[in-house]
Amino acid sequence: MFSNAEVGIDLGTANVLIYTKSKGIVLNEPSVVAIDTRTKQVVAVGNDAKNMIGKTPGHIVPIRPLRDGVIADFDTTTQMLRVLLKKVSKTAGLSMRKPSVVVCTPSGSTAVERRAIHNAVKNYGAKEVHLIEEPVAAAIGADLPVAEPTASVIVDIGGGTSEVGIISFGGVVSCKSVRVGGDHMDEEIIQFVRKNFNVLIGESTAENIKMEIGHALIDHKEETMEVRGRDLVTGLPRVVTVTSTQVQSAIKETLESIFTAIRDTLENCPPELSGDIVDHGITLTGGGALLKGMQDWLKQEVNVPVHMAPNPLESVAIGTGRSLQMIHKLQKAAK
Repeated sequence: MFSNAEVGIDLGTANVLIYTKSKGIVLNEPSVVAIDTRTKQVVAVGNDAKNMIGKTPGHIVPIRPLRDGVIADFDTTTQMLRVLLKKVSKTAGLSMRKPSVVVCTPSGSTAVERRAIHNAVKNYGAKEVHLIEEPVAAAIGADLPVAEPTASVIVDIGGGTSEVGIISFGGVVSCKSVRVGGDHMDEEIIQFVRKNFNVLIGESTAENIKMEIGHALIDHKEETMEVRGRDLVTGLPRVVTVTSTQVQSAIKETLESIFTAIRDTLENCPPELSGDIVDHGITLTGGGALLKGMQDWLKQEVNVPVHMAPNPLESVAIGTGRSLQMIHKLQKAAK
């Protein structure tokens, strides 16, 4: 059974989510830490730090300690976890003394990267740390029958990585992890506006553009959006109008990489499970799944049903928490 001190953590490139059985999702904050470079002290974490991006004095630097789904800055990640878990124990009234923790890792991560995630959580003072592959966690959180002998296909489009996995009998039959996701779409939008309008915009603006008028590679009625940035020639603020068709062409490369990963995973699927995929289709999770037209575009390309998880943004965290009940079964299946 769960106790107060058993938690599931989705340590994502864009957001950290913490789940407990008794309270569900108790924290969902950006994976951003603001550091004072003079004192090396953490100034802010999560939402507070994200709000500082592009608006701070020179000595306060907001950084993302996770890149492409894995830890890029070990010490900062440990500090970020410490602050967020302390916040959870205060706001949710949960005892966080020596918790048992399950953390998800990208399926393509190396042994060194997994060890870094394990150690970062252990350094917080966790009693025991279990690692679970992201596609399995996403499938559990999306209410797919992962323990059954039928194929469940999950496509988890996160901030730094996109994971595609075919799961059967509680284990991963075929999977592919590509280090592209929502953050790469934002970066491509920044580069597009810079190249075509000579205007520099920030990450938050690019993310807003993607959410407001971003579309997957399908026909749609063109939308426009006014974007504010800094003119690279004059150095003065400037407003430009960006269309949804332009944004679509900017993020095309990332979307095609995700589709290639899906196709490669399905090609490596055992023939016995292919029939299940035709019947049950693919389930989408992650923030990238919410891009307008994503479901229709993939349905058109893959030619099987494409479903949206009940709660795409929180599926991995929910699955990570739920897996505490079945972690030993999953570990046996993985051996």
